[in-house]
Amino acid sequence: MMEPSAKTVYENLEQVDQVDTFTSATYRESAQEVLADPEVSLDMREAIADRLHEANHELTIHAPNDDSY
Repeated sequence: MMEPSAKTVYENLEQVDQVDTFTSATYRESAQEVLADPEVSLDMREAIADRLHEANHELTIHAPNDDSY
């Protein structure tokens, strides 16, 4: 299977809160792979890192809290 382009990864992260859990995890994993790729421009990696950070922050805010005792 062909890896998505950095641009596709960036665009997918915009929709990460609108897809099922498996797809969301796949988008996040693809983002991590792009962030580790030195052939991707620094500007693009920074943009993806920012969007991934936002998506992760939203996930922690809106995730169900299962801390009841």
